[in-house]
This record gives sequence, C-alpha cells and structure tokens, in this order.
Amino acid sequence: MTTPRARAAVACGCLALAALGLGACGQPPTARLTSPSVATSAENVGGMHALIAAAKREGSLRAIALPRDWADYGGLIDGFEKKYGIKVTVDNPHGHSEDEIDAVRKSGNRPTAPDVIDVGDTFARNAADQNLLAPYKVAAFDSIPANQKDSKARWANNYGGYISIGCDTNRVKVCPETFADLLKPAYKGKVALEGDPTRSATAFDSVYAAALANNGSFDNVQPGLDFFAELNRIGNFNRVNSTTATVEDGRTPISINWDYINLHYADQLRGKGVNWQVAIPFDGSFAQYFALAINKNAPHPAAARLWQEYLFSPEGQNLRLRGYARPVLMDVMKQDGTLDKAAAARLPTVEGTPQFPTDAQLEKARTTVTQGWAKAVPG
Repeated sequence: MTTPRARAAVACGCLALAALGLGACGQPPTARLTSPSVATSAENVGGMHALIAAAKREGSLRAIALPRDWADYGGLIDGFEKKYGIKVTVDNPHGHSEDEIDAVRKSGNRPTAPDVIDVGDTFARNAADQNLLAPYKVAAFDSIPANQKDSKARWANNYGGYISIGCDTNRVKVCPETFADLLKPAYKGKVALEGDPTRSATAFDSVYAAALANNGSFDNVQPGLDFFAELNRIGNFNRVNSTTATVEDGRTPISINWDYINLHYADQLRGKGVNWQVAIPFDGSFAQYFALAINKNAPHPAAARLWQEYLFSPEGQNLRLRGYARPVLMDVMKQDGTLDKAAAARLPTVEGTPQFPTDAQLEKARTTVTQGWAKAVPG
C-alpha cells in the first residue's frame, strides 16, 4: 500500500524529471531542448534568451564574401557586434556565391569553416541539394513570402533589388539607360559586370535581365548570352570585375549591378569626385533576392542562428533599407508599423509589380549560363 508520503515523493520525482524535459512516470516529455547545432528554431534551445546566451559563449561568427558596402553589411556587422558582443570575421569579402558554396563544401568540420552564407537563391538551391545547409526557421519565417524561402527552411531570401546600370558622368559623356544603349560605339571597353556569371549571382542575374531586354523570357535566357557575346564582339565589354575600387579609379566607368550597390557607390564616392549616375533599364527590368543560410557544420552554430534572427528582425531589415536594398519583409513591416519610412522613400521608383522566375526556370537558366558563358565571351 502506497502511503500519502510515498505518493508525494513519486509526484515530486515526476515533476523533477518533467522539468528536465525527460519522460516521467510513463508520460511523454512536454519539451526537449536541443543543442544549437541541430536546433531548427530558437524555441528548440529554450527561446531567444537561451540562444543569445549560447551565442555569447561562442563569442565569434565566421562569414564569407560580405563587403561592408554591400546592402549595408557594414552597418549590420557593426550592429550585431555591438548588440551581442560577438566578433564577426569575414573571409574573402569580395568573393561570389559559388566561392561561398565551395568554401562550405571543402571546409567540412574545420573551425575555420563559414558559419553562414549569403548567396543568390539559385546558388542556395544548389547548396541545399548538396546537403550543405542546416534547416532553421527564424521567428519571422512564416511572414516571408512562400516564393522567397525553402519549404524545408534550409534558406530564405532576406533582401533584394533591381538590376541597374551605373555610369561615371565624369568619364562618359552621355550615360546609357537601357541595355540597347550599351551597344552604342561610344561605350567601347566601358561596360563591366560584377563578376563571372557562372560564379556570381549578380552577374548571372545581369545576363537574365539582358535576356528580358532582348526578347527572351524567364524560360529563355539564351538571348542574354547572345547580348553579351555581341557586346564582347564589338569591343564594348570590359572584363574587369566591378567593385568600389574600380568604380572610384575609373577602370569600370559603366557597371551593370544591383540598384542598391550602384546607389551606394553614388553616395560613397560623391565626396571623392565621382559623379555616379544610376538607371534601372526599362527594357530589362529584373528583380531578384539574395538568400541567407547556415552551414550544417557551422563551428559557431548558436551565433549562426542568432545572426539569421538579427538579419530578419525589424532592426536588420531596416538597415538593409538604409543601404537601398529592399527587405523581404517590407510589406509586413509597412503593415505593422516597423518600417523606416524615410529610408523607404529614398528607393528609386519602379513601375509595375516585380515578377520572379520559378525554381525550374531558374535552374534551367543557370544550366544554360554555366554551359554557355565561355562560348559567348571566350578568353
């Protein structure tokens, strides 16, 4: 016969086990906390306070290919370090999407592996297919549009913009405003891309935009390759990869790049005597977003997850906006009153609602560009 004291002892034991997240007295556990390395949400580690504490214990975050002048990564890195006391190290700051995936794949479990990546969403899909990414749902995951995230939460788009044409009016008499303009004899040796379209998401999307400007479609990117083949044939294509330094010293007087990058160049270099003009070509209007993801072998898994939370928070999304990038949560933030209206008012006006290629169209286009770029622009 069980005494009242014995029954009380059993009950206390059950409560103690339950508090630890363990099954007690034949009852299933109500919650089981996990290690940050396998957590698929902040709740898995005990909530945001627990995630922050774990990230602070790690003390570091390793990123790759994040220039400070790209979509306000300078402000985001500074803000994250100040808010959480976690040091951010950026390897190969001017690398491209494929460089990031290569680094994740080749680094394995080494402590110098990237914790996080920021890549074009076609490259994010490729990384997910290679089983390189950790599934993780930030607090705002459900608010991200379905076509801007992976259904398995292995990546989600964070910010985006429109392909634009930047031009140094001190070096170019009349600046181009459309893709058709770029074929004019006045631009011989002047028209540059941000990188190689087989490795750079920005350059790849520039080819896509050129396709739309030349009777192509989301299903047919070949006219974009043909456009750059012609640009190269007539001598207008400039093989120097466009960066802040090449824009400043005049090596790339015309650059096809995202509007938020070209607009930042205009701000940043105005005091250095560069008059950088930006146009969004109406003949090849193309919008796209960049994806954030966590390396499944991240050496700092808690900091990696906290970084994602920060970049999808209103603070992080407004910092994107101040860098002229369009936050993926912009519409949601308009509705809930967290959007920086002054920063939003600085964005260039674009007519119509942006359309986006489907996953299948993106994959087909990426294959076409990967296989055809060297033939279109040899050497």
